[in-house]
Amino acid sequence: MRFRSRFLLSFAAAWLLAAPASAQVEDAGIVGPTFKEGDVITLDRIEALKPYLPPEFWNNRDFFFYEGMKLEIGPFHRDYSPPPEYHAATERFRGQARIGPDESIENYTAGQPFPIDEIDCKGDPNAGIKVMWNHDYQWRGDGASASFFYSYWDRGEQLPLYYEGTSKTINLSRRVEKEFLDKNDGDIFRGEKRKTAFGIEVDGPFDARGIMLMSYRYKSTDNPRKSAKNDDTWVYVPTLRRVRRISTAQRTDAISGTDFTFDDLGSFAGIVPQYKWECIGEMDIIAPMNAKARGYPYEKDHNFGPYGLSYADDNWELRHAIKIRFVPKNQDHPYHHKDIYIDKQTMSALYSFAYDQKQELWKIIWHNHRWSEDDDSYYKGWDGVPKPRDLNIVSDTIANVQTGTGNRIEFWDIHGTPFKSKGKVRRYIDVGRLTKGR
Repeated sequence: MRFRSRFLLSFAAAWLLAAPASAQVEDAGIVGPTFKEGDVITLDRIEALKPYLPPEFWNNRDFFFYEGMKLEIGPFHRDYSPPPEYHAATERFRGQARIGPDESIENYTAGQPFPIDEIDCKGDPNAGIKVMWNHDYQWRGDGASASFFYSYWDRGEQLPLYYEGTSKTINLSRRVEKEFLDKNDGDIFRGEKRKTAFGIEVDGPFDARGIMLMSYRYKSTDNPRKSAKNDDTWVYVPTLRRVRRISTAQRTDAISGTDFTFDDLGSFAGIVPQYKWECIGEMDIIAPMNAKARGYPYEKDHNFGPYGLSYADDNWELRHAIKIRFVPKNQDHPYHHKDIYIDKQTMSALYSFAYDQKQELWKIIWHNHRWSEDDDSYYKGWDGVPKPRDLNIVSDTIANVQTGTGNRIEFWDIHGTPFKSKGKVRRYIDVGRLTKGR
């Protein structure tokens, strides 16, 4: 029971959380992709994808491509731009944000901190850190509210261990709605010191039901490391019948029984100034971008491939991407470096590749997404943002190429529509709510 409690605590802490492409490759006189929108790529045609996939992904394609796969090619470079309100905030504060000491950000209020059209990957030594601050402050609506299913895989076998429940993130600051910008410089509450609040409620399995978590990330994490406050996290575990505080100072520990670290969710959920960042280059990449597959719980038997870690039976699209590399400042970090492919328009991660201290490929992390405007039944607009225009991650998958193990997290009905009142926000983020358990 003690081990199980430690495992549940560790699990809870983990949630801290269309023109053709320009030519990249010339082969036998063919310039540009040899596939087009509407094509269905089966296993015998995957060579067509090779020029538009990260080399690490292609070299480990047996994890992801399989007999029977039907990969549908979607539109090239579809418009997934954020709503006008986010663009308006970007223009209103254009040129004010700047990079400070220790990869910090200064004088930022709301919108995209560093307009992407002004970032020179090759000529600006700060291009990498600017892209990552844009990633950190990408458009996410109010945050994200979703149900989730977390599964564990070992060389193609799904293990009996799983978690199911709901989660919600609330952006407490840097909001783009006019009411918050005009009154509190983008904060929901006056004098707010928190950046986000994040909660989880676990519904299954039975012996984990009733776990509740609340985590705060602070504005000071935008500062140099010496003045940054680490996240605060509290969790209620029914078997202990009390709320416990979790230390999240070390976010690079592996979650018990998984291949994820705390900072791997979404490819990067860490604190930006704890790393050095480099812009490696820009390229066109094909990736899962707007899922058609419903997945769990609507299609519990959907085929995720022989390893359970593939989106090859879904819709993929060609995207402009930026490749960013981080190197940890903490010498005890398990990664030597990680390369992240960021979608240039949405700033959402497409793929990432983590290397161990021997500089050998260790983990492949990739994601599936869904566009809010294709189905507004689950993602409603609100006062201040009538059209959310949000590209959500609906699945995180990690494959450990050294062991053959991995994990898949599926989210459904995910949206960023806020609570209807500030009072409900206050009640949700109140740590005292956890003491009531379930």
